Amino acid sequence: MSEPKAPDLGGRLPVALAVPGGDKAALSAIGWQSVYRTLAEAPGLAVERVFPDKLGLTDGTDPKTRESKSPLSSFPVIAWSITFEEDFLSLPRTLRATGVPPLAAERPTLPLVIAGGPIAFLNPAPIAPFVDCFWVGEAEERFLDFFDTLRTLVFDGAGKDAILDAVKDLPGVYVPGRSKTPVKRIASGGAGPLCDPAFSAFISGQAAFRDTLLLEVNRGCPYGCRFCAAGFIYRPPRHADLDELKRIVDLADPPKVGLIGTALTDWPDLLPFLKWLHGRKKKFSLSSMRADGITEELLVYLRERGIRTVTLALEGASERLRKMMSKKLDPADFLNAVRLCARYGVNHLKIYMIAGWPGETEADYDELAEFLAEIVRIRSEEPGGRKKQFMRITIGVSSLVPKPFTPFQWSPMMDEAALNERMKRLVKMAKPYKGVTLQHDDPFQARLQGLLARGGEELAEFILLAAEQGGWKKALKLWKGDPSDILDRERGEDEPFPWEVVDIGVRREHLWKEWQRAKESKVSPGCSPRGCAHCAGCGVEEA
Repeated sequence: MSEPKAPDLGGRLPVALAVPGGDKAALSAIGWQSVYRTLAEAPGLAVERVFPDKLGLTDGTDPKTRESKSPLSSFPVIAWSITFEEDFLSLPRTLRATGVPPLAAERPTLPLVIAGGPIAFLNPAPIAPFVDCFWVGEAEERFLDFFDTLRTLVFDGAGKDAILDAVKDLPGVYVPGRSKTPVKRIASGGAGPLCDPAFSAFISGQAAFRDTLLLEVNRGCPYGCRFCAAGFIYRPPRHADLDELKRIVDLADPPKVGLIGTALTDWPDLLPFLKWLHGRKKKFSLSSMRADGITEELLVYLRERGIRTVTLALEGASERLRKMMSKKLDPADFLNAVRLCARYGVNHLKIYMIAGWPGETEADYDELAEFLAEIVRIRSEEPGGRKKQFMRITIGVSSLVPKPFTPFQWSPMMDEAALNERMKRLVKMAKPYKGVTLQHDDPFQARLQGLLARGGEELAEFILLAAEQGGWKKALKLWKGDPSDILDRERGEDEPFPWEVVDIGVRREHLWKEWQRAKESKVSPGCSPRGCAHCAGCGVEEA
């Protein structure tokens, strides 16, 4: 079979950038939009977008690009941005819908299927059989070098095998079965400022955050919470430069700005930037904030600007569990943040929690019941407890999914029945309190996420079954694999993990030490405020 020729676009390489989830979800995410902007500005590339839905279709028919309505199969390069494990299903469905074999082994010719996004440096193994090569890390100059190499190879008429052999050892490129592993993750800018903050390329009324410029304030997190994959795979933590963010806002001139970051209140320029936005007559919103970062000055200003909802992360039911996860949160700081919210007219307080910790007991949840009663008591003492200024409280509970490249990668996951019982108890705990609502995830979906997050290449068969047989539940009945082996046992110290084809920069020995400290509920220090050079910890900045 001869290699298909790429269409003539004046020497530009056609690239389809696929983002699963449909228009609304895609337009509400900024990671791929940063990639789109980087590629679209490259003179040698012609980039078009495609937003396949859960069935792999666009507008109910074969997947086509937004710009030219061209079929996906006509592009020599199809680049996928994948953020969530549940989006794995879109990959084989979309490829099949466009007439491209889902398995890489069945595609001897172009198109070249590339995948990037957080999954590519968290655990690419489950989708490796579908993907020709992965971009491992953040998009920066070496990312463009990679695409420039692809352009040269495609237009020189190189076959797929020759292309993969040529790129397999490039920095940040993982070609399953060919690259020397582990492939080191690419981090943009090192330990300095966040030199390339992500922001919306498209401001749309169709997005979940309507007519909003989403803007990345910081990347990574210095606290080192042991359950949080983002806190490890995005090391070192970096803050954006105030003047750069101002430049982006002035350039985009949006009606509203949504600030995104893992540690918003750690950014020293947060309040000055919010005041600058107000001076530009821009509305704004903030993602969740740390309770110990909520000051009276900040909250008063947020209320003056019309912010009605504040989101705080409590995470663990008890102080023991919060020490297990190294949360570094003083309960007094959390209660003080609740008091300030109730005092200054916050309409809706959202509290995030995680259930299903290894070794959690009823005593942990007895402590939570007392803590919730204290939260409600504080509300009653402030204006937020009065009828006209009543502050609603929503508690959102997620099941713990022990993720790769965190200390909990050795941990078993709580079984579905136990998680369901835990959620029932939590709902019952919140029920007596007026204006307190508890919402929780579906333990089945959480366990599915755990399976997809922690498995190896053997999961490709399961993903294909789900794509062909109508969904995950049916596939679980048909799959011959053993989910319990992936989810329900504690891993051994030296047991290899399928995700270790990637090197995120954090030493395995460091993660193991943190797992042992988690079992003892010992808190560890986070990243040094003086930077990686002054820390003998995780190994991220070692040569």
